[in-house]
Amino acid sequence: MATRTTGTPRADLIADAALGLLAERGMRGLTHRAVDERAGLPQGSTSNHARTRQALLEAAVRRLAEREARVLAPGELMAGGARGDAGDRPGSGPPDGARDLAAALAAALHRYLTRHPDLLVCRYELALEATRRPELREFFDATGRQFRAPLLALMTAAGSAEPERHTLSLVAWCEGLMFSCTAGSFHRSVPDEAELRAGFTELLNGMLGPGWAPR
Repeated sequence: MATRTTGTPRADLIADAALGLLAERGMRGLTHRAVDERAGLPQGSTSNHARTRQALLEAAVRRLAEREARVLAPGELMAGGARGDAGDRPGSGPPDGARDLAAALAAALHRYLTRHPDLLVCRYELALEATRRPELREFFDATGRQFRAPLLALMTAAGSAEPERHTLSLVAWCEGLMFSCTAGSFHRSVPDEAELRAGFTELLNGMLGPGWAPR
């Protein structure tokens, strides 16, 4: 049973409990009653907040996006930073070619893979459910745009000749790596931050040209 945190809004408490159930039990384990039990709330509390299953799923998607935003800190990537959770090192100014940009992206992705694998499991549970629920698909895609937009701006500012296509390639590479390291054949061999940095550097050099090679 989840511990109720003082000062936590009930909506967040319910959504966090829903994400916890998704990570541990999958979509079948997500029910209004189970959320009440996990959140330590009186029976019926979740139904009062999200009356339908669709509403409960939307609450989970919304909370997932909020928590992912804190982990990935896309806005700080624009400044060349690698901050996020407490204890992560601060940013060091604007990007300095592929070296700093790759380092910032690698730090964010490594933080997600190693510290928040449960959120990744939730992401895939909800993404698969969205393929069967058109109304959830629209909502899921809308929340995802908050991450693509900063990357598109970043690639544009970096001088990409085709920022839309390069953003797609960057997102697809990250998504593939996240799935492989969470539920695929590499789940026991998550790359370290240096390996991720090398991968991002190779991608960026290919997209932006040799002028972005790290020094």
